[in-house]
Amino acid sequence: MKKTWFITGASRGFGALIVERALAQGDAVVATARKPQAVTERFGAHPNLLALPLDVTDESQAHEAAQAAVERFGRIDILVNNAGYGLLGAVEEASGAEVEALYRTNVFGLLAVTRAVLPHMRRQRSGRILNLSSIGGYRSGPGFGVYCSTKFAVEGLTEALAAELGPLGIHVTAIEPGYFRTDFLDSTSLSTSPLQIEDYAASAGAVRSFAARASHAQPGDPEKLADVIVAFVDTPAPPVRLPLGSDTVAAIEEKHASDAALLAAWRTVSVSTDFAAPAARAA
Repeated sequence: MKKTWFITGASRGFGALIVERALAQGDAVVATARKPQAVTERFGAHPNLLALPLDVTDESQAHEAAQAAVERFGRIDILVNNAGYGLLGAVEEASGAEVEALYRTNVFGLLAVTRAVLPHMRRQRSGRILNLSSIGGYRSGPGFGVYCSTKFAVEGLTEALAAELGPLGIHVTAIEPGYFRTDFLDSTSLSTSPLQIEDYAASAGAVRSFAARASHAQPGDPEKLADVIVAFVDTPAPPVRLPLGSDTVAAIEEKHASDAALLAAWRTVSVSTDFAAPAARAA
């Protein structure tokens, strides 16, 4: 059965690869981007493709795009919240304007598009929502603290949406890629705070150097990720999280071990803050 995809940030990266595969299997695709002409230049005229302008920070435009999708194809089966970018720099180095701009796209933009699409999915009593999170949505680290905080927000929203929408036949999953060989670590997708504080040279500064070395040498294959995602939407009982990449798996395992050690060391203190249990009455 032909499905209709609604994909943000569809002109390049993961978004464009998913568009390509969905079209190849005969599905309809609403491919949105700030510059939709980049989509049509890449894929040409296609009867199953609707390229639309969408700045995800503009909620009214998101509603217009969702309505246009339904008018063209009759429904929206899969929403891929892919639009987003990174910010590199220590938390103190990031300006207020940089932080606010990042949240407007990565968090508020995802919310705006989701709110625009959900009325159509609720009416259908079916749908899939895939929120592109990150390895940084599960484990934060120096240099990417503000970016990771946006992906932590995406993870929290995804968990709540999954619980709210599951009874309505709508499944929600956070996709957690590790480092994949896309443009994420170059200037087209990664903003770098211009302020550099020497005290952070060994932490966030080292990550700046790592990002420059690792760009386009990441271990993950984006073609394989796109294959997995296109197949994943047919999973009958999808998980709330889908880690992708050996580095993501290793990071999750490491964090689980660290959290287990923390609970073992601090359990007595952690549980000591409850009210005392009522004393048992004598028989």
